[in-house]
Amino acid sequence: MKYFWAIAIGIILFSGDLLAQSERDSVREENILKDSLFIEEIERKPGGKAKVLHAEPLYIDLIRDLGARAGEKEWNFAGGMKAGSNYNEYEALVEYEWAPIDRLGFEIEVPFTLFGQPAGEAASTLPANRMESLKLATQWSFLVSEKYSTTLALGYIHEFEFVNLNELRFDDIFKGNLYNPFFIAAKRWGRNFHTLLYTGPRFLKEFDNPNWERSFEINTNFHYMISGTRNFIGVEINKEVVERQLLTVFRPQMRVAISEKLMIGIVSGIPINREIKGLSSFVRIIYEPDFKAMH
Repeated sequence: MKYFWAIAIGIILFSGDLLAQSERDSVREENILKDSLFIEEIERKPGGKAKVLHAEPLYIDLIRDLGARAGEKEWNFAGGMKAGSNYNEYEALVEYEWAPIDRLGFEIEVPFTLFGQPAGEAASTLPANRMESLKLATQWSFLVSEKYSTTLALGYIHEFEFVNLNELRFDDIFKGNLYNPFFIAAKRWGRNFHTLLYTGPRFLKEFDNPNWERSFEINTNFHYMISGTRNFIGVEINKEVVERQLLTVFRPQMRVAISEKLMIGIVSGIPINREIKGLSSFVRIIYEPDFKAMH
């Protein structure tokens, strides 16, 4: 009799394992189907040019989606804080981006930087608050490969640098220009894994300074997008070469869709170099008024 019960228990456990495996396989197949449908509807919109779905970095974001289609538009509202040894630095921005024709995007952005004394700290001289610049940018996706899930793009950012807010006068608003051409290469690996390279030089020329400030950006991005959604987790690695020195900040991040048209991105900043002091945080609210998923 004991052998009978042992066999019966074995059959029950084996059957339970088969059932659990079947449920896992069913969930996996459902996720694959949902993901395939979502990618299909993003990349092959009826009446629109084909595009490749890519995860967009949250801190140094793109001017418009890679392979953008005519009529796409988006509002961004963002803010962040960096803890310093003597004061805290607060940043904020508002930007609007749109695509007037297929694969060409434009952006207008106004960033702000404010400074504050941490509670309990002794009073110290704070830097002047700034409306940083009027930022105008464009981005052209010159290669969109469905076969290789790859997009290449060129872009240019021009920033009219403002004087400090306490020095702002109607006849003396700007203090210089920043020139920033850039190149983007993005690839999706399978359905969920995304990589992106954003790189280019930056040239700053202030009117009262005969010298140019030069630097070079190399931003690499790795993301995992959740099946059937635009939600992702990943890391943005911002690297800047200044006077032959490489400055690096790791920015772990996540993006969550609140609704069809609204997403929120959360970013942490972890500096690697001693020259960059203090951890930072950053939140981006993304509103796409015309976005609509079919699934």
